[in-house]
Amino acid sequence: MKRNDNSIARRSFLKGTLAAATLASAPSVLASEKSTNEKQGTGPVSLREKFFGCIAGCHIGSAMGAAVEGWSWERIERQYGTLDKLLAYHHYGNRNNWMREPGTTEDGIERQKLMITAIIGKQDRINAEDLRRAWVDHMNPNAAGLVSEPFEGALLAMARTHIPAADIGNYCDYSGLVSLSRSCHPIGLINAGDIQGAIEDVREIGQLYNTANSRGILWAEVVVTAIAAATKPGATVDSVLGAIFDNCDKVDMRFIRRAVIRGEIKRALKLTADCKDFRRMRKKFDTMYSGSGIPYSHSYANEIVTKAVCIFKMTNANTWEAMKAGVNMGRDTDCLAAVATGISGALSGAASIPNALIKQTDYATSVNPHTNSQRTLRETSDGLYNAFKARLAKMKAFAEEMGAA
Repeated sequence: MKRNDNSIARRSFLKGTLAAATLASAPSVLASEKSTNEKQGTGPVSLREKFFGCIAGCHIGSAMGAAVEGWSWERIERQYGTLDKLLAYHHYGNRNNWMREPGTTEDGIERQKLMITAIIGKQDRINAEDLRRAWVDHMNPNAAGLVSEPFEGALLAMARTHIPAADIGNYCDYSGLVSLSRSCHPIGLINAGDIQGAIEDVREIGQLYNTANSRGILWAEVVVTAIAAATKPGATVDSVLGAIFDNCDKVDMRFIRRAVIRGEIKRALKLTADCKDFRRMRKKFDTMYSGSGIPYSHSYANEIVTKAVCIFKMTNANTWEAMKAGVNMGRDTDCLAAVATGISGALSGAASIPNALIKQTDYATSVNPHTNSQRTLRETSDGLYNAFKARLAKMKAFAEEMGAA
């Protein structure tokens, strides 16, 4: 992400918790080449391909959106028409001379990579302390200020102390930012089908970057709920939307809190109900979101997640169409593409994404000397999928043992 007043400090290396598993949850690259995966819309998408769709969509969308992060949609349209390719780009105000290879992901994905490393290492859900250990053991010392925010170095220094991991978020200046929401996809995946587990996990690991019960965490609950719901057998766009409204930000009379998150999503869905493409939608959103003049004004979680849910619905979860919509919407384009495409991919897979973009993103990762992981997209998603299968096996063995008691 670009370090300027209208970009974000996405403080989110998020991670899952060890909370007991419930037995109930058992140059530029042109977009021309089509994927050889299962064809979207021709039959059920396997769970393995949903994992791949979520990760590939999130990573490629982040890379594509990073080149125009902070731009208005008018500027994007003037320069590219419709941006549908990966571009080389600078970041952090060009304070360094590194021109990123097209397909290079940015700081939000670097945080996500550490979460994925922790999950793969544990072969299960993870907690805040598991994630802290992943920072200390696996964070590239060159990442801060190059592919990650400069403040990542300070957070790593804190992680190396005896401060409880869940207390680190108390020092975050902007608890409402999208940093957690745009990176928490693996929490939804390791809790595939288990919405309550995903919510519990994101609440705990979110405290590495947010204060407890902050808006940043509440909006991240929407993302992990959508991903966990999308991975269920027979899931549809409507069932995912229903899961969001059934599980997120319920009225809590102890705090006399209204369901403001669901209310905002509902208003946006109504506002954009007649939109058939992103060009019309972005004009509608200009009447709802136009913040400027403060640090990270484009990058608050309520704006990004609400827009992503509306894109998910408008595109009927077509992963490639959701990616183009997010990238061409303007403002915080990389985060929006990451959320909208990650949710869509968790339902529909990656078959709609041009294969050239997958190959180029893998290549860019392989030559990135500053990244926290050089796994390919398939290696990453399969690592998460295998961890989920290992979790299921442990749950099954426990159920059989105690069922015979």
